[in-house]
Amino acid sequence: MSWSAHSYAGMIITGVADQVPERIRRLVYWNAFVPNNGESINDMVPPPYVALFDQISAQRGDSSVVLPFPIWREAFINDVDAATAKKAYDILNPHPVKTFSDKISLKTNPADMQIGKSYINCTEDTSLPHHYPWHPRLSQKLGLFRLVQVPGSHELCFSNPKLLAQAIMDAGRD
Repeated sequence: MSWSAHSYAGMIITGVADQVPERIRRLVYWNAFVPNNGESINDMVPPPYVALFDQISAQRGDSSVVLPFPIWREAFINDVDAATAKKAYDILNPHPVKTFSDKISLKTNPADMQIGKSYINCTEDTSLPHHYPWHPRLSQKLGLFRLVQVPGSHELCFSNPKLLAQAIMDAGRD
């Protein structure tokens, strides 16, 4: 079975693969975080992002983060019209801020896992600055991996779901 993950979910599939590697044939990361043992999301984003997440959570008063629409629009879904961006934004759920600081505990770092790995890189994704990129900065932590590059933003699932589906198929093939 192949497992795919987007963004924060890279933490999840890495942890699952560490626990039950025999049940997974391939991990597919789509502009996703790739943690090594002891890392958190906050370790993999620029320091101003950590401060922004904490500030938003404090303002919300509920220990969660929802980026303001202007930030989300420009950084996460910059490849659609405003109406599509707003429709997508309206269905987002708050993200618990503690998950950004929780450190993962792994027996085996991703590069040493004996599982197939792929990385889908959306080339217009600006949710992380291009001087602090998803690929190759995070993807290189996979060791040997298949790279699939596609045009699009962080939210390709909204802007071009057919292209994303094909990329996942290409990344997951034998």
